[in-house]
Amino acid sequence: MKRALVFPGQGSQAVGMGQALAGAFTEARDVFQEIDEALSQNLTRLMFDGPAYDLKLTENAQPALMAVSLAVIRVLDKQGGFNLPNAAQFVAGHSLGEYSALCAAGSFSVADTAKLLKKRGLAMQQAVPLGVGCMAALIGVDLDTAQEIAKAAAQGEVCTAANDNAPGQIVISGHMAAVDRAITLAAERGFKRSIKLPVSAPFHCSLMQPAADVMQKALESVALKAPCVPLVANVTAEATSNVEEIRDLLVKQVTGSVRWRESVLYIRSQGIEQLVECGAGAVLTGLTKRIDKDLTALALQSPEDIENFLKTR
Repeated sequence: MKRALVFPGQGSQAVGMGQALAGAFTEARDVFQEIDEALSQNLTRLMFDGPAYDLKLTENAQPALMAVSLAVIRVLDKQGGFNLPNAAQFVAGHSLGEYSALCAAGSFSVADTAKLLKKRGLAMQQAVPLGVGCMAALIGVDLDTAQEIAKAAAQGEVCTAANDNAPGQIVISGHMAAVDRAITLAAERGFKRSIKLPVSAPFHCSLMQPAADVMQKALESVALKAPCVPLVANVTAEATSNVEEIRDLLVKQVTGSVRWRESVLYIRSQGIEQLVECGAGAVLTGLTKRIDKDLTALALQSPEDIENFLKTR
């Protein structure tokens, strides 16, 4: 079966994440220890015990989600002989998950990935003062309509489609007042359900340019290898293995839209039959089923998930 591995983004974190993996597998514990040492922080304790408020902070949530994803990959490799170049044709990740995908594919070391995501999280948090920006999901709205609504709502401020997650689920991002206007406009068009997201900053819009500048400098100073399988990038929804292009796309990704729906459709167009989500939660698995019902999707986050997958693959 031809498959791609996908990696979750922010919002999938929860207190207790990775704890069962660490209890069952030495390999998972080793990954968590490596990341704790790289960050000079007991991130593992925060993941296992909380508090939830601290775990949700962007600077902690991003490396924590990567940690669980890479623990799953390490266990698959060591326990099941799951060699990524032979077992998958593509990798992809939702927003920060793109770093997890690249780490899994050998482009970054685990330590460098953790440090990059810590820096990325801090930079994104600091780019916009609290209360200035926000994000909201417009439910039932297609991308073209969401873009029209966002443009009309901007009125000199920033308001843009940030995540094209799945049919009928578009996330907008920008100044708080502009996003509020967009929610009102959507309701006037008959789209009554919009949900403000519990995030601390307006990600994936031009307000994040200061964070993009930080990441450009950070990525220039880190070793980056070609991934062992192509990355389907958020910004282009196409595959690449070119190192310099990947570096550039990771910078553009901070302010650019996450074209997840298109990315999944691209993966499907390449003959992929199965998407395997590696890490906390099952958000991408749920989105996949909405994007293409013929594409098999499953999530690997518990020891049981991994064991069952290794038996049946």
